[in-house]
Amino acid sequence: MSRVQTIRIGSDEADQRLDRWLKKRFPQLTQGAVEKMCRKGELRVDGGRVKANTRIETGQEVRVPPLPDAAPAPKTERPRITDSDAAMIEKAVIWKDQHIIALNKPPGLPSQGGSGQGDRHVDGLSEALKFGYKEKPKLVHRLDKDTSGILLLARTDRVARGLSEAFRHRDTRKIYWAAVAGVPSPKMGTVRYGLVKAPGHGRGGEGEKMIAVLPRDIDQTEGAKRATTDYAVLDNLAQRVSWCALVPITGRTHQLRAHMAELGHPIVGDGKYGGSGQENLGDGWGAQLGGEISRKLHLHARSLSFTHPVTKERITLTAPLPDHMKRTWKTLGWYENDVPADPFEEAI
Repeated sequence: MSRVQTIRIGSDEADQRLDRWLKKRFPQLTQGAVEKMCRKGELRVDGGRVKANTRIETGQEVRVPPLPDAAPAPKTERPRITDSDAAMIEKAVIWKDQHIIALNKPPGLPSQGGSGQGDRHVDGLSEALKFGYKEKPKLVHRLDKDTSGILLLARTDRVARGLSEAFRHRDTRKIYWAAVAGVPSPKMGTVRYGLVKAPGHGRGGEGEKMIAVLPRDIDQTEGAKRATTDYAVLDNLAQRVSWCALVPITGRTHQLRAHMAELGHPIVGDGKYGGSGQENLGDGWGAQLGGEISRKLHLHARSLSFTHPVTKERITLTAPLPDHMKRTWKTLGWYENDVPADPFEEAI
């Protein structure tokens, strides 16, 4: 039997069910054993009683009671990465040193495995990113499957812990670019709607969606969490569509997508939060503009600034737009070099 353990949730482990997280960590546990520990109060999060389906968040501490020893795991071969996938993920590298690898993640590629995601994801493909190291690099944060842009991987456990702490304590600055329906007014502002998760329709929770909650109602809404997003309009085509910079001050699931939709300006190509039936200030089209504009999600993690956990340098990385957004920008007459790297600093 093991001893009582207290485990802190890392940023790459957050936003998943407690039972699934626990069984990944301790494969010898059955679902029945997890639920029994919850009923008896032996399994706790931040000192409180929990249920098996409680969702865990970055920085929380999980108390794990003594567990039976795991049986020796059978030797399994890691799935082979195809040459084309290896070439694709290597081509996505935009910066690296001895400690960190930065990718420009393509849209449509999940950050890691999960319900309905299959076996092809950044975490799995990172086997091709060892570059002479014995272990593959570790994800320290995530992007939604359909969101492109900068994604960091740590090449050692020490650096992974340092970067995770930086994200947890918001010592990073992420700026996203998005095309949104209509033109937000005012052209620069802050969204403070809380977010609460609505259950999905599938057995594994597929189809989950975040519902916006007015700030005054957050404390009275079970499961609601405060969320803050800064936005700035960089350019627009009449009142039809805008190029926006978005900064997530907090890091909730689907935060940028849900916040922009709640403002009435859903992100172009966002079928979950901006379907064509939704009324909004973009003349009621939802997030589809038609014509030559791609139906893919137009949300891109454009830049990321962070303090290097080893060298202590301030690093700022920029990721080029994916092909479908480049085509949209060309169609709308928008040029990347015509806008400031950080419009919020320009406004101060």
